[in-house]
Amino acid sequence: MFSLKQPKPTFKSYLLPQADENIASEPRIKKLEPVLLPGEIVVNEVNFVRKCIATDTSQYDLWGKLVCTNFKISFITDDPMPLQKFHYKNLLLGEHDVPLTCIEQIVTVNDTKRKQKVLGPNQKLKFNPTELIIYCKDFRIVRFRFDEAGPESAKKVCLAIAHYSQPTDLQLLFAFEYVGEMYHNPAKKVNGIDPGGGGGGISSASGQQTPLFETYSDWDREIKRTGASEWRVCSVNEGYMISTCLPEYFVVPSSLADQDLKLYSYSFIGRRMPLWSWNHPNGSALVRMANIKDVLQQRRIDQRICNAITRSHPLRSDVYKSDLDKCLPNIQEIQAAYNKLKQLCVNDPFDDTEEKWLSSLENTRWLEYIRAFLKHSAELVYMMECKHVSVVLQEEEGRDLSCLAASLIQVMLDPYFRTIVGFQSLIQKEWVMAGYQFLDRCNHLKRSDKESPLFLMFLDCVWQLLEQYPAAFEFSEVYLTVLYDSARISLFGTFLFNCPHQRVKESTEFAISKNIQLGDEKGLRFPCVWDWSLQFTSRDRLLFHNPLFVGKSAPSVHNGALRTFKRSKKNYSSTLRGVPPAIKNGIIGEQEFVPRRNSLILKLKPEFLHSAEEQSHSMEQYFRDWFAKPVDLHGVILPHLSGTQIKLWKLCYFRWVPEAQISHGGSITAFHRVSVLADEVDMLNRSLRQYKSNSSLPGHCSELDQSRMYFRANGLNDTSGTPDFLSSSFPFSPVGNLCKRSILGTPLSKFLSGAKIWLSTETLANED
Repeated sequence: MFSLKQPKPTFKSYLLPQADENIASEPRIKKLEPVLLPGEIVVNEVNFVRKCIATDTSQYDLWGKLVCTNFKISFITDDPMPLQKFHYKNLLLGEHDVPLTCIEQIVTVNDTKRKQKVLGPNQKLKFNPTELIIYCKDFRIVRFRFDEAGPESAKKVCLAIAHYSQPTDLQLLFAFEYVGEMYHNPAKKVNGIDPGGGGGGISSASGQQTPLFETYSDWDREIKRTGASEWRVCSVNEGYMISTCLPEYFVVPSSLADQDLKLYSYSFIGRRMPLWSWNHPNGSALVRMANIKDVLQQRRIDQRICNAITRSHPLRSDVYKSDLDKCLPNIQEIQAAYNKLKQLCVNDPFDDTEEKWLSSLENTRWLEYIRAFLKHSAELVYMMECKHVSVVLQEEEGRDLSCLAASLIQVMLDPYFRTIVGFQSLIQKEWVMAGYQFLDRCNHLKRSDKESPLFLMFLDCVWQLLEQYPAAFEFSEVYLTVLYDSARISLFGTFLFNCPHQRVKESTEFAISKNIQLGDEKGLRFPCVWDWSLQFTSRDRLLFHNPLFVGKSAPSVHNGALRTFKRSKKNYSSTLRGVPPAIKNGIIGEQEFVPRRNSLILKLKPEFLHSAEEQSHSMEQYFRDWFAKPVDLHGVILPHLSGTQIKLWKLCYFRWVPEAQISHGGSITAFHRVSVLADEVDMLNRSLRQYKSNSSLPGHCSELDQSRMYFRANGLNDTSGTPDFLSSSFPFSPVGNLCKRSILGTPLSKFLSGAKIWLSTETLANED
């Protein structure tokens, strides 16, 4: 009765397809799960969500699951991305993920009731949303539809995104949960590496790593590197006993005693004593200082500080003071310009008949402010380079405009800060440790009254210099863009706090609440943004390197000690310069040398107190000489500031606009060809070394396979064309961002194709 024979074929064919149909009937989307980091949890999700790819058709839309975690919003789908030929992958984020701290505004829409609402934290939503639009701080606009999703589930996920993207307390940011989990489970690794708080990451050919300036030794090495023999590392603020917005260690004149510093500190706003930033080879120093709030003691203390700085100069030159609050735009003006720029580039629909796009761009004043910072920094470069005087940057609190100005001056003067490691150390020294308020200025906690994109403006200014002197920088514009994006990821302690003391205080409180044993550590150790291996593969990190860069040989090692690079005056001589533009529309106009509203405050010896006309002639002649001679890539670089020389950073501001994407166009095409040529040169050099070594080929295969270029030559005399996936948005892809209307034939289209932006007649007249 119970036979062991096989069932009849009809019976078998009847049951198995039925079983397969039952399995297939389960929604495939429910099996899609997000990739979570340590400490990351799913707080809400909804199935059957449609991500909109275009506004005029739904045929390219993707179906999947929308998930909200305590770190990001994630759209998970099995559908391949249509129209997209390349995707630059971030190892921390999926292709459709948006970090919560990158979200600027959340808009819910109900088509039937014709209602829409901007969602804030702890708000109620009285209608079931049919659409969700996410406006991002990196200029993306992402759109989701809930036509097939459950109405209550859609409402809950929208409210969850609004709640978790607008935290009310610093310790609610994801970085704390992440680090807490890593301390409880130290064996965990992210992307195969230990995500500790070290300064590792990209290193130079000599194997240097980025100094974090958290220790006495980091500052001492910087003093020795710059030859600042009359300055010393001060530890008077150790344990943040004097000021909570200063680092524990900083550099002061050797003639100032610790007891004097403690006494003077009470007179400065925030008790922010003068901070040394950098020393010129001629002995001139760059110093940052907050305003003195004690009016009665102001003159006396100011004189003592200036005398101490004077004694630190080998020529005993007096001090040249610049009041940045009077001569540069304030943070509110910069924020207003940024809002207008964002409105122009992202929010406003492009109109086929729009004829005022370029004038609208000028009216944002963003490029005008870029020009102002570059111009003023160049003036101060002249004072240090030509007049051999120390410069003091004075600002009310000394932690906003002075960060930007001090950094630009050093980028122009010191070639070390134009390398990757040097640039990262500059940001650590002048922004992170000097107390730039990343938490408030990046608006991680959505306190809009304190927001201002000063860090983005700094990166934009550096990009202007990179665009004008590409061979002088080791890093590329992709590196600058990714660095800006990293400030919007709530994981890295680098861009998370207002000052080092806040990191120690908040993380210590969090550790106590989570029963984390810190031992001798000063607070929790957060991942460092300079550890780029957390975000990108070694192959993708090659895009950070500029193939045009002309670097110097690595420092030599003598008797086991690293010999630091000694800069001579020849390296900074004003006789090695670049291409001359018209001075009228160039770096400095004639009236810029006479006393004006934004003039520098002089405290000079009598020989410097010449008439305004003589001072004007001296500075004008310096810049004439500079631009009249070939540029020294390892010396001073100065910006061209005429109307056509200051440009809009297209890769940063237009990379997510589908209509602005130029297929097989943009600067990436030149980047590709130069990379291939540089790789061919490297191949020849490796072959030559192999030939001279008299070694067999197998022993050197690994070296022959090495390349420092992302785009590689297939062989010598490579004649392959431009890859099909290259576009002006490379390595980013605007596919999936909210589309607008066609821009063909409009002023914007002409601008993207290479049209120049001219300053208005009124602006140029003011420069005459």
